[in-house]
Amino acid sequence: YQDKEEVVLWMNTVGPYHNRQETYKYFSLPFCVGSKKSISHYHETLGEALQGVELEFSGLDIKFKEDVMQTTYCEIDLDKGRRDAFVYAIKNHYWYQMYIDDLPIWGIVGEADENGEDYYLWTYKKLEIGYNGNRIVDVNLTSEGKVKLVPNTKIQMSYSVKWKKSDVKFEDRFDKYLDPSFFQHRIHWFSIFNSFMMVIFLVGLVSMILMRTLRKDYARYSKEEEMDDMDRDLGDEYGWKQVHGDVFRPSSHPLIFSSLIGSGCQIFAVSLIVIVVAMIEDLYTERGSMLSTAIFVYAATSPVNGYFGGSLYARQGGRRWIKQMFIGAFLIPAMVCGTAFFINFIAIYYHASRAIPFGTMCCICFFVILPLNLVGTILGRNLSGQPNFPCRVNAVPRPIPEKKCSCMGILKINLPLLVNASYRFRIECALEAELFWFMVFMYKLRHLCRLVVGRSLQCCFPNSALLLMSQSLKYSRQWTSFLSAASTAIYVYMYSFYYYFFKTKMYGLFQTSFYFGYMAVFSTALGIMCG
Repeated sequence: YQDKEEVVLWMNTVGPYHNRQETYKYFSLPFCVGSKKSISHYHETLGEALQGVELEFSGLDIKFKEDVMQTTYCEIDLDKGRRDAFVYAIKNHYWYQMYIDDLPIWGIVGEADENGEDYYLWTYKKLEIGYNGNRIVDVNLTSEGKVKLVPNTKIQMSYSVKWKKSDVKFEDRFDKYLDPSFFQHRIHWFSIFNSFMMVIFLVGLVSMILMRTLRKDYARYSKEEEMDDMDRDLGDEYGWKQVHGDVFRPSSHPLIFSSLIGSGCQIFAVSLIVIVVAMIEDLYTERGSMLSTAIFVYAATSPVNGYFGGSLYARQGGRRWIKQMFIGAFLIPAMVCGTAFFINFIAIYYHASRAIPFGTMCCICFFVILPLNLVGTILGRNLSGQPNFPCRVNAVPRPIPEKKCSCMGILKINLPLLVNASYRFRIECALEAELFWFMVFMYKLRHLCRLVVGRSLQCCFPNSALLLMSQSLKYSRQWTSFLSAASTAIYVYMYSFYYYFFKTKMYGLFQTSFYFGYMAVFSTALGIMCG
Protein backbone atom coordinates (compact mmCIF):
# COMPACT_ATOMS: atom_id res chain seq x y z
CA TYR A 1 0.00 0.00 0.00
CA GLN A 2 0.92 3.62 -0.47
CA ASP A 3 0.28 6.09 2.35
CA LYS A 4 -3.40 7.14 2.49
CA GLU A 5 -4.32 4.52 -0.11
CA GLU A 6 -7.78 3.03 0.25
CA VAL A 7 -8.05 -0.16 2.33
CA VAL A 8 -11.23 -2.13 1.70
CA LEU A 9 -13.17 -3.70 4.57
CA TRP A 10 -15.22 -6.59 3.16
CA MET A 11 -18.23 -7.94 5.04
CA ASN A 12 -18.47 -11.68 4.41
CA THR A 13 -21.11 -13.79 6.11
CA VAL A 14 -23.17 -14.07 9.28
CA GLY A 15 -24.60 -17.17 10.93
CA PRO A 16 -25.03 -19.23 14.12
CA TYR A 17 -21.84 -19.82 16.07
CA HIS A 18 -22.57 -23.53 16.60
CA ASN A 19 -23.54 -24.12 12.93
CA ARG A 20 -20.37 -23.14 11.10
CA GLN A 21 -21.69 -24.19 7.67
CA GLU A 22 -25.01 -22.34 8.02
CA THR A 23 -23.97 -18.92 6.71
CA TYR A 24 -25.90 -16.03 5.20
CA LYS A 25 -24.99 -12.75 3.60
CA TYR A 26 -23.94 -10.16 6.14
CA PHE A 27 -26.61 -7.70 5.04
CA SER A 28 -29.32 -10.34 5.28
CA LEU A 29 -29.57 -8.94 8.80
CA PRO A 30 -30.83 -5.33 8.80
CA PHE A 31 -27.38 -3.79 9.20
CA CYS A 32 -26.82 -0.47 7.46
CA VAL A 33 -24.10 0.35 4.91
CA GLY A 34 -21.54 3.13 5.03
CA SER A 35 -21.80 6.15 2.79
CA LYS A 36 -18.76 5.34 0.65
CA LYS A 37 -19.42 4.22 -2.95
CA SER A 38 -20.01 0.49 -3.29
CA ILE A 39 -17.44 -1.83 -4.85
CA SER A 40 -18.50 -5.04 -6.57
CA HIS A 41 -16.78 -8.34 -5.79
CA TYR A 42 -16.55 -11.57 -7.72
CA HIS A 43 -15.54 -15.07 -6.66
CA GLU A 44 -11.84 -15.33 -7.36
CA THR A 45 -11.66 -19.13 -7.05
CA LEU A 46 -13.99 -22.10 -7.30
CA GLY A 47 -13.21 -23.04 -3.70
CA GLU A 48 -14.28 -19.56 -2.57
CA ALA A 49 -17.66 -20.08 -4.24
CA LEU A 50 -18.07 -23.58 -2.81
CA GLN A 51 -17.33 -22.39 0.72
CA GLY A 52 -20.08 -19.78 0.55
CA VAL A 53 -17.89 -16.67 0.56
CA GLU A 54 -20.14 -13.65 -0.11
CA LEU A 55 -18.01 -10.51 0.18
CA GLU A 56 -19.89 -7.22 0.23
CA PHE A 57 -18.41 -3.75 0.60
CA SER A 58 -18.89 -2.28 4.06
CA GLY A 59 -18.92 1.32 2.89
CA LEU A 60 -16.39 2.36 5.56
CA ASP A 61 -13.70 4.87 4.62
CA ILE A 62 -10.34 3.39 5.66
CA LYS A 63 -6.99 4.63 4.38
CA PHE A 64 -3.52 3.20 4.94
CA LYS A 65 -1.76 4.63 8.05
CA GLU A 66 -4.54 7.17 8.62
CA ASP A 67 -6.24 6.99 12.02
CA VAL A 68 -9.98 7.50 12.27
CA MET A 69 -11.61 8.64 15.50
CA GLN A 70 -14.97 7.22 16.48
CA THR A 71 -17.25 8.15 13.60
CA THR A 72 -20.91 7.37 12.93
CA TYR A 73 -21.31 5.90 9.46
CA CYS A 74 -25.04 5.08 9.36
CA GLU A 75 -28.26 4.73 11.35
CA ILE A 76 -30.64 1.79 11.72
CA ASP A 77 -34.31 2.62 11.88
CA LEU A 78 -35.33 -0.15 14.28
CA ASP A 79 -38.91 -1.08 13.55
CA LYS A 80 -40.54 -4.25 14.89
CA GLY A 81 -39.45 -6.48 11.99
CA ARG A 82 -35.81 -5.44 12.19
CA ARG A 83 -35.79 -5.81 15.95
CA ASP A 84 -37.20 -9.33 15.66
CA ALA A 85 -34.45 -10.19 13.16
CA PHE A 86 -31.74 -8.98 15.53
CA VAL A 87 -33.35 -10.72 18.51
CA TYR A 88 -33.46 -14.01 16.60
CA ALA A 89 -29.77 -13.60 15.66
CA ILE A 90 -28.76 -12.84 19.25
CA LYS A 91 -30.75 -15.79 20.60
CA ASN A 92 -28.93 -18.12 18.20
CA HIS A 93 -25.50 -16.58 18.94
CA TYR A 94 -24.96 -15.15 15.47
CA TRP A 95 -21.45 -14.04 14.61
CA TYR A 96 -20.10 -12.38 11.48
CA GLN A 97 -16.85 -12.43 9.52
CA MET A 98 -15.02 -9.60 7.78
CA TYR A 99 -11.84 -9.32 5.72
CA ILE A 100 -9.15 -6.66 5.51
CA ASP A 101 -6.38 -7.43 3.03
CA ASP A 102 -7.42 -11.12 3.13
CA LEU A 103 -7.01 -11.22 6.93
CA PRO A 104 -10.20 -12.58 8.57
CA ILE A 105 -11.88 -10.82 11.48
CA TRP A 106 -14.74 -12.14 13.59
CA GLY A 107 -17.29 -10.34 15.69
CA ILE A 108 -20.47 -11.12 17.63
CA VAL A 109 -23.79 -9.50 16.70
CA GLY A 110 -25.00 -8.87 20.23
CA GLU A 111 -25.83 -10.43 23.56
CA ALA A 112 -28.73 -10.94 25.94
CA ASP A 113 -28.94 -10.19 29.62
CA GLU A 114 -28.84 -12.89 32.28
CA ASN A 115 -32.62 -13.26 32.36
CA GLY A 116 -32.91 -13.44 28.56
CA GLU A 117 -35.52 -10.69 28.49
CA ASP A 118 -33.53 -7.75 27.09
CA TYR A 119 -31.29 -7.90 24.05
CA TYR A 120 -28.36 -5.65 23.16
CA LEU A 121 -26.62 -4.88 19.87
CA TRP A 122 -22.93 -4.04 19.54
CA THR A 123 -22.82 -0.79 17.56
CA TYR A 124 -19.17 0.29 17.72
CA LYS A 125 -16.47 -1.49 15.68
CA LYS A 126 -13.02 -0.59 17.02
CA LEU A 127 -10.38 -1.67 14.50
CA GLU A 128 -6.69 -1.87 15.35
CA ILE A 129 -4.52 -2.56 12.30
CA GLY A 130 -0.83 -3.44 12.46
CA TYR A 131 1.54 -2.68 9.59
CA ASN A 132 5.14 -3.55 8.77
CA GLY A 133 6.54 -1.21 6.15
CA ASN A 134 3.92 -0.93 3.44
CA ARG A 135 2.12 -4.20 4.30
CA ILE A 136 -0.79 -4.99 6.61
CA VAL A 137 0.23 -7.80 8.95
CA ASP A 138 -2.33 -7.78 11.79
CA VAL A 139 -5.97 -6.83 12.37
CA ASN A 140 -7.93 -6.86 15.64
CA LEU A 141 -11.58 -6.01 16.27
CA THR A 142 -13.11 -4.88 19.54
CA SER A 143 -16.90 -4.63 19.76
CA GLU A 144 -18.20 -1.89 22.03
CA GLY A 145 -21.21 0.35 22.33
CA LYS A 146 -23.84 -2.03 23.70
CA VAL A 147 -27.29 -0.62 22.89
CA LYS A 148 -30.59 -2.09 24.02
CA LEU A 149 -32.96 -3.12 21.24
CA VAL A 150 -36.13 -1.06 21.62
CA PRO A 151 -38.73 -0.92 18.82
CA ASN A 152 -39.28 2.32 16.90
CA THR A 153 -35.92 3.82 17.79
CA LYS A 154 -32.80 4.72 15.81
CA ILE A 155 -29.46 3.07 16.45
CA GLN A 156 -26.25 4.75 15.33
CA MET A 157 -23.48 2.49 14.00
CA SER A 158 -19.91 3.77 14.41
CA TYR A 159 -16.33 2.71 13.86
CA SER A 160 -12.76 3.81 14.50
CA VAL A 161 -9.37 2.82 13.09
CA LYS A 162 -6.05 2.81 14.92
CA TRP A 163 -2.81 2.06 13.03
CA LYS A 164 0.28 0.78 14.80
CA LYS A 165 3.68 -0.56 13.79
CA SER A 166 4.27 -4.30 14.11
CA ASP A 167 7.31 -6.55 14.02
CA VAL A 168 5.35 -9.40 12.42
CA LYS A 169 6.68 -10.33 8.99
CA PHE A 170 4.25 -10.34 6.10
CA GLU A 171 4.83 -14.03 5.36
CA ASP A 172 4.10 -14.89 9.03
CA ARG A 173 0.94 -12.84 9.47
CA PHE A 174 -1.35 -15.90 9.34
CA ASP A 175 0.50 -17.72 12.13
CA LYS A 176 -1.73 -16.10 14.76
CA TYR A 177 -4.71 -18.01 13.37
CA LEU A 178 -3.03 -21.36 13.98
CA ASP A 179 -3.20 -23.20 17.29
CA PRO A 180 0.40 -23.51 18.50
CA SER A 181 -0.61 -25.39 21.66
CA PHE A 182 -1.95 -28.23 19.48
CA PHE A 183 1.57 -29.08 18.30
CA GLN A 184 3.11 -28.91 21.78
CA HIS A 185 1.27 -31.83 23.38
CA ARG A 186 3.51 -34.84 23.83
CA ILE A 187 0.46 -37.07 23.69
CA HIS A 188 0.31 -36.52 19.89
CA TRP A 189 3.84 -37.80 19.37
CA PHE A 190 3.21 -40.66 21.77
CA SER A 191 0.08 -41.65 19.87
CA ILE A 192 1.82 -41.49 16.51
CA PHE A 193 4.81 -43.49 17.71
CA ASN A 194 2.64 -46.06 19.48
CA SER A 195 0.43 -46.55 16.42
CA PHE A 196 3.49 -46.84 14.19
CA MET A 197 4.99 -49.53 16.41
CA MET A 198 1.70 -51.42 16.58
CA VAL A 199 1.46 -51.45 12.78
CA ILE A 200 4.99 -52.83 12.53
CA PHE A 201 4.16 -55.46 15.15
CA LEU A 202 0.98 -56.58 13.39
CA VAL A 203 2.66 -56.72 9.98
CA GLY A 204 5.51 -58.75 11.46
CA LEU A 205 3.08 -61.11 13.17
CA VAL A 206 1.10 -61.74 10.00
CA SER A 207 4.29 -62.16 7.96
CA MET A 208 5.62 -64.69 10.45
CA ILE A 209 2.41 -66.75 10.28
CA LEU A 210 2.37 -66.65 6.49
CA MET A 211 6.02 -67.61 6.16
CA ARG A 212 5.58 -70.45 8.63
CA THR A 213 2.81 -71.95 6.50
CA LEU A 214 4.51 -71.25 3.19
CA ARG A 215 7.76 -72.78 4.38
CA LYS A 216 6.01 -76.09 4.96
CA ASP A 217 4.40 -75.98 1.53
CA TYR A 218 7.68 -75.10 -0.19
CA ALA A 219 9.42 -77.94 1.62
CA ARG A 220 6.82 -80.38 0.35
CA TYR A 221 6.83 -78.91 -3.15
CA SER A 222 10.62 -79.17 -3.35
CA LYS A 223 10.32 -82.92 -2.93
CA GLU A 224 8.20 -83.08 -6.08
CA GLU A 225 11.16 -81.91 -8.15
CA GLU A 226 12.86 -85.23 -7.41
CA MET A 227 9.84 -87.19 -8.72
CA ASP A 228 9.29 -88.11 -12.31
CA ASP A 229 6.40 -86.69 -14.31
CA MET A 230 4.18 -89.71 -13.67
CA ASP A 231 4.48 -89.52 -9.89
CA ARG A 232 4.05 -85.74 -9.94
CA ASP A 233 0.81 -85.94 -11.91
CA LEU A 234 -0.56 -88.64 -9.62
CA GLY A 235 0.30 -86.68 -6.50
CA ASP A 236 -2.39 -84.82 -4.61
CA GLU A 237 -2.41 -81.03 -4.38
CA TYR A 238 -2.48 -79.57 -0.92
CA GLY A 239 -2.19 -76.20 0.78
CA TRP A 240 -2.74 -73.10 -1.30
CA LYS A 241 -1.79 -75.06 -4.42
CA GLN A 242 -5.32 -76.49 -4.47
CA VAL A 243 -6.73 -73.16 -5.65
CA HIS A 244 -3.76 -71.80 -7.59
CA GLY A 245 -5.61 -72.32 -10.86
CA ASP A 246 -8.66 -70.34 -9.76
CA VAL A 247 -7.47 -67.41 -7.66
CA PHE A 248 -6.90 -65.25 -10.74
CA ARG A 249 -10.38 -65.88 -12.07
CA PRO A 250 -12.32 -62.64 -12.83
CA SER A 251 -14.36 -61.24 -9.99
CA SER A 252 -18.11 -61.04 -10.01
CA HIS A 253 -19.37 -57.76 -11.51
CA PRO A 254 -15.95 -56.84 -12.93
CA LEU A 255 -17.21 -53.56 -14.41
CA ILE A 256 -18.20 -52.11 -11.03
CA PHE A 257 -15.21 -53.68 -9.30
CA SER A 258 -12.65 -52.20 -11.68
CA SER A 259 -14.36 -48.79 -11.55
CA LEU A 260 -14.12 -48.78 -7.76
CA ILE A 261 -10.46 -49.80 -7.87
CA GLY A 262 -9.66 -47.04 -10.35
CA SER A 263 -11.52 -44.45 -8.28
CA GLY A 264 -9.74 -45.60 -5.13
CA CYS A 265 -6.34 -45.22 -6.78
CA GLN A 266 -7.27 -41.72 -7.92
CA ILE A 267 -8.49 -40.68 -4.45
CA PHE A 268 -5.25 -41.99 -2.95
CA ALA A 269 -3.21 -39.99 -5.48
CA VAL A 270 -5.27 -36.86 -4.80
CA SER A 271 -4.86 -37.22 -1.03
CA LEU A 272 -1.12 -37.73 -1.29
CA ILE A 273 -0.57 -34.80 -3.67
CA VAL A 274 -2.77 -32.39 -1.69
CA ILE A 275 -1.01 -33.28 1.57
CA VAL A 276 2.40 -32.70 -0.03
CA VAL A 277 1.27 -29.38 -1.54
CA ALA A 278 -0.21 -28.30 1.80
CA MET A 279 3.11 -29.07 3.49
CA ILE A 280 5.05 -27.04 0.93
CA GLU A 281 2.62 -24.17 0.34
CA ASP A 282 0.59 -22.17 2.85
CA LEU A 283 -2.82 -23.07 1.47
CA TYR A 284 -4.58 -21.84 4.59
CA THR A 285 -3.64 -18.23 3.83
CA GLU A 286 -6.03 -17.86 0.88
CA ARG A 287 -9.77 -18.28 0.93
CA GLY A 288 -10.86 -21.58 -0.59
CA SER A 289 -7.36 -22.46 -1.81
CA MET A 290 -7.38 -25.92 -0.22
CA LEU A 291 -10.68 -26.85 -1.86
CA SER A 292 -9.64 -25.37 -5.20
CA THR A 293 -6.38 -27.31 -5.10
CA ALA A 294 -8.20 -30.57 -4.31
CA ILE A 295 -10.63 -30.08 -7.24
CA PHE A 296 -7.82 -29.22 -9.65
CA VAL A 297 -5.69 -32.18 -8.55
CA TYR A 298 -8.67 -34.53 -8.81
CA ALA A 299 -9.32 -33.41 -12.38
CA ALA A 300 -5.63 -33.62 -13.28
CA THR A 301 -5.25 -37.15 -11.86
CA SER A 302 -8.12 -38.58 -13.90
CA PRO A 303 -5.64 -40.62 -16.02
CA VAL A 304 -4.76 -42.55 -12.85
CA ASN A 305 -8.39 -43.62 -12.56
CA GLY A 306 -8.59 -44.63 -16.20
CA TYR A 307 -5.25 -46.45 -16.18
CA PHE A 308 -5.81 -48.68 -13.17
CA GLY A 309 -9.52 -49.21 -13.72
CA GLY A 310 -9.21 -49.81 -17.46
CA SER A 311 -6.22 -52.14 -17.18
CA LEU A 312 -7.87 -54.23 -14.45
CA TYR A 313 -11.09 -54.49 -16.47
CA ALA A 314 -9.13 -55.58 -19.53
CA ARG A 315 -7.19 -58.22 -17.56
CA GLN A 316 -10.46 -59.61 -16.32
CA GLY A 317 -11.69 -60.03 -19.87
CA GLY A 318 -14.14 -57.12 -19.91
CA ARG A 319 -15.42 -55.99 -23.30
CA ARG A 320 -17.59 -52.97 -22.46
CA TRP A 321 -14.63 -50.72 -21.72
CA ILE A 322 -16.40 -47.50 -22.76
CA LYS A 323 -19.13 -48.09 -20.19
CA GLN A 324 -16.51 -48.86 -17.58
CA MET A 325 -14.69 -45.64 -18.45
CA PHE A 326 -17.86 -43.55 -17.97
CA ILE A 327 -18.69 -45.23 -14.66
CA GLY A 328 -15.16 -44.78 -13.37
CA ALA A 329 -15.01 -41.13 -14.48
CA PHE A 330 -18.34 -40.08 -12.97
CA LEU A 331 -18.57 -42.32 -9.90
CA ILE A 332 -17.11 -39.84 -7.40
CA PRO A 333 -18.38 -36.62 -9.10
CA ALA A 334 -21.90 -38.05 -9.31
CA MET A 335 -21.81 -38.96 -5.63
CA VAL A 336 -20.60 -35.48 -4.63
CA CYS A 337 -22.95 -33.59 -6.95
CA GLY A 338 -25.90 -35.78 -5.97
CA THR A 339 -25.36 -34.99 -2.29
CA ALA A 340 -24.77 -31.31 -3.04
CA PHE A 341 -27.91 -31.18 -5.20
CA PHE A 342 -30.00 -32.38 -2.26
CA ILE A 343 -28.33 -29.97 0.18
CA ASN A 344 -28.75 -27.10 -2.28
CA PHE A 345 -32.52 -27.39 -2.05
CA ILE A 346 -32.30 -26.96 1.71
CA ALA A 347 -29.80 -24.09 1.31
CA ILE A 348 -32.15 -22.32 -1.11
CA TYR A 349 -35.03 -22.77 1.32
CA TYR A 350 -32.90 -21.24 4.11
CA HIS A 351 -31.52 -18.55 1.75
CA ALA A 352 -28.04 -19.65 2.80
CA SER A 353 -24.89 -18.57 0.97
CA ARG A 354 -23.52 -22.06 0.34
CA ALA A 355 -24.43 -23.35 -3.11
CA ILE A 356 -22.67 -25.55 -5.64
CA PRO A 357 -22.07 -23.95 -9.08
CA PHE A 358 -23.30 -26.93 -11.08
CA GLY A 359 -22.42 -25.31 -14.41
CA THR A 360 -18.77 -25.07 -13.49
CA MET A 361 -18.70 -28.59 -12.05
CA CYS A 362 -20.33 -30.07 -15.17
CA CYS A 363 -17.80 -28.32 -17.41
CA ILE A 364 -14.95 -29.77 -15.33
CA CYS A 365 -16.45 -33.27 -15.53
CA PHE A 366 -17.16 -33.32 -19.27
CA PHE A 367 -14.27 -31.26 -20.60
CA VAL A 368 -11.44 -32.18 -18.19
CA ILE A 369 -12.13 -35.36 -16.22
CA LEU A 370 -13.70 -37.41 -19.02
CA PRO A 371 -11.02 -36.76 -21.70
CA LEU A 372 -8.18 -37.39 -19.25
CA ASN A 373 -9.90 -40.54 -18.03
CA LEU A 374 -10.19 -41.70 -21.64
CA VAL A 375 -6.45 -41.18 -22.12
CA GLY A 376 -5.70 -43.17 -18.97
CA THR A 377 -8.06 -45.98 -20.01
CA ILE A 378 -6.44 -46.33 -23.43
CA LEU A 379 -2.96 -46.36 -21.91
CA GLY A 380 -4.00 -48.90 -19.28
CA ARG A 381 -5.57 -51.27 -21.80
CA ASN A 382 -2.59 -51.10 -24.13
CA LEU A 383 0.25 -51.13 -21.61
CA SER A 384 -1.00 -53.44 -18.87
CA GLY A 385 -4.30 -54.79 -20.12
CA GLN A 386 -3.01 -58.22 -21.07
CA PRO A 387 -3.25 -60.97 -18.41
CA ASN A 388 0.18 -61.66 -16.94
CA PHE A 389 -0.76 -64.11 -14.21
CA PRO A 390 2.04 -66.29 -12.80
CA CYS A 391 0.00 -69.42 -13.42
CA ARG A 392 -2.63 -70.61 -15.84
CA VAL A 393 -6.31 -70.17 -14.98
CA ASN A 394 -8.28 -73.38 -15.16
CA ALA A 395 -10.85 -73.55 -17.92
CA VAL A 396 -13.43 -75.09 -15.59
CA PRO A 397 -13.96 -73.38 -12.24
CA ARG A 398 -13.24 -75.56 -9.24
CA PRO A 399 -16.44 -76.19 -7.26
CA ILE A 400 -16.56 -74.48 -3.89
CA PRO A 401 -17.83 -76.92 -1.25
CA GLU A 402 -20.49 -75.89 1.19
CA LYS A 403 -19.06 -74.42 4.35
CA LYS A 404 -19.49 -76.63 7.36
CA CYS A 405 -20.70 -75.24 10.63
CA SER A 406 -17.69 -73.73 12.39
CA CYS A 407 -16.95 -70.87 14.67
CA MET A 408 -16.46 -68.75 11.55
CA GLY A 409 -20.22 -68.90 11.18
CA ILE A 410 -20.64 -67.81 14.80
CA LEU A 411 -17.97 -65.11 14.86
CA LYS A 412 -19.51 -62.40 12.69
CA ILE A 413 -16.91 -59.81 13.53
CA ASN A 414 -15.44 -57.54 10.90
CA LEU A 415 -11.82 -57.70 12.00
CA PRO A 416 -10.53 -54.71 10.00
CA LEU A 417 -13.42 -52.62 11.28
CA LEU A 418 -12.80 -53.65 14.88
CA VAL A 419 -9.05 -53.09 14.75
CA ASN A 420 -9.45 -49.79 12.88
CA ALA A 421 -12.05 -48.71 15.42
CA SER A 422 -9.68 -49.28 18.31
CA TYR A 423 -6.88 -47.35 16.67
CA ARG A 424 -9.01 -44.56 15.30
CA PHE A 425 -10.78 -43.99 18.53
CA ARG A 426 -7.44 -43.56 20.28
CA ILE A 427 -6.05 -41.26 17.60
CA GLU A 428 -9.18 -39.09 17.56
CA CYS A 429 -9.08 -38.83 21.33
CA ALA A 430 -5.38 -38.03 21.32
CA LEU A 431 -6.01 -35.11 18.99
CA GLU A 432 -8.14 -33.46 21.68
CA ALA A 433 -6.40 -32.84 24.99
CA GLU A 434 -9.62 -32.64 26.99
CA LEU A 435 -10.46 -36.26 26.08
CA PHE A 436 -7.42 -37.72 27.81
CA TRP A 437 -9.38 -39.95 30.18
CA PHE A 438 -11.63 -41.06 27.38
CA MET A 439 -8.48 -41.99 25.47
CA VAL A 440 -7.31 -44.09 28.42
CA PHE A 441 -10.67 -45.86 28.48
CA MET A 442 -10.50 -46.61 24.76
CA TYR A 443 -6.89 -47.70 25.15
CA LYS A 444 -8.02 -50.34 27.64
CA LEU A 445 -10.94 -51.25 25.40
CA ARG A 446 -8.54 -51.74 22.51
CA HIS A 447 -6.53 -54.24 24.54
CA LEU A 448 -9.76 -56.06 25.41
CA CYS A 449 -10.77 -56.18 21.74
CA ARG A 450 -7.33 -57.38 20.76
CA LEU A 451 -7.53 -60.13 23.39
CA VAL A 452 -10.98 -61.27 22.21
CA VAL A 453 -9.97 -61.21 18.54
CA GLY A 454 -6.67 -62.93 19.26
CA ARG A 455 -8.34 -65.75 21.18
CA SER A 456 -10.99 -66.11 18.49
CA LEU A 457 -8.32 -66.35 15.82
CA GLN A 458 -6.43 -68.96 17.82
CA CYS A 459 -9.61 -71.04 18.20
CA CYS A 460 -10.91 -70.65 14.67
CA PHE A 461 -7.82 -70.28 12.49
CA PRO A 462 -4.86 -72.27 13.82
CA ASN A 463 -3.03 -71.74 10.53
CA SER A 464 -2.69 -68.82 8.19
CA ALA A 465 -5.32 -67.16 6.07
CA LEU A 466 -3.89 -68.88 3.02
CA LEU A 467 -4.46 -72.23 4.65
CA LEU A 468 -8.00 -71.18 5.56
CA MET A 469 -8.65 -70.31 1.92
CA SER A 470 -7.25 -73.64 0.78
CA GLN A 471 -9.32 -75.56 3.31
CA SER A 472 -12.56 -73.84 2.37
CA LEU A 473 -11.51 -73.76 -1.31
CA LYS A 474 -13.13 -70.33 -1.61
CA TYR A 475 -10.97 -68.60 -4.18
CA SER A 476 -13.31 -65.72 -5.15
CA ARG A 477 -12.09 -63.23 -2.59
CA GLN A 478 -11.69 -60.00 -4.58
CA TRP A 479 -14.81 -58.41 -3.17
CA THR A 480 -14.09 -59.77 0.30
CA SER A 481 -10.65 -58.19 0.23
CA PHE A 482 -12.05 -54.88 -1.02
CA LEU A 483 -14.93 -54.69 1.44
CA SER A 484 -12.82 -55.72 4.44
CA ALA A 485 -10.65 -52.64 4.11
CA ALA A 486 -13.52 -50.44 2.92
CA SER A 487 -15.46 -51.27 6.09
CA THR A 488 -13.36 -48.58 7.79
CA ALA A 489 -15.86 -46.13 6.32
CA ILE A 490 -18.62 -47.64 8.46
CA TYR A 491 -16.70 -46.87 11.63
CA VAL A 492 -15.88 -43.32 10.52
CA TYR A 493 -19.51 -42.59 9.73
CA MET A 494 -20.67 -44.12 13.02
CA TYR A 495 -18.12 -42.00 14.86
CA SER A 496 -19.54 -38.90 13.16
CA PHE A 497 -22.85 -39.57 14.95
CA TYR A 498 -21.07 -39.68 18.28
CA TYR A 499 -19.20 -36.49 17.45
CA TYR A 500 -22.39 -34.72 16.36
CA PHE A 501 -24.46 -35.54 19.43
CA PHE A 502 -21.79 -35.37 22.16
CA LYS A 503 -19.05 -33.00 20.94
CA THR A 504 -20.94 -30.27 19.08
CA LYS A 505 -23.98 -28.08 19.59
CA MET A 506 -25.20 -28.16 16.00
CA TYR A 507 -28.92 -27.92 15.37
CA GLY A 508 -31.38 -27.32 12.56
CA LEU A 509 -32.24 -29.13 9.34
CA PHE A 510 -29.68 -27.33 7.18
CA GLN A 511 -26.65 -27.92 9.40
CA THR A 512 -27.68 -31.51 10.15
CA SER A 513 -28.18 -32.42 6.49
CA PHE A 514 -24.96 -30.64 5.53
CA TYR A 515 -22.95 -32.44 8.21
CA PHE A 516 -24.26 -35.96 7.66
CA GLY A 517 -24.50 -35.58 3.89
CA TYR A 518 -20.90 -34.59 3.36
CA MET A 519 -19.70 -36.98 6.07
CA ALA A 520 -21.34 -39.74 4.05
CA VAL A 521 -19.44 -38.56 0.96
CA PHE A 522 -16.18 -38.40 2.90
CA SER A 523 -16.70 -41.83 4.48
CA THR A 524 -17.58 -43.42 1.15
CA ALA A 525 -14.52 -41.90 -0.54
CA LEU A 526 -12.34 -43.08 2.35
CA GLY A 527 -13.79 -46.58 2.05
CA ILE A 528 -13.14 -46.71 -1.69
CA MET A 529 -9.57 -45.52 -1.16
CA CYS A 530 -8.89 -48.08 1.59
CA GLY A 531 -10.51 -50.87 -0.46
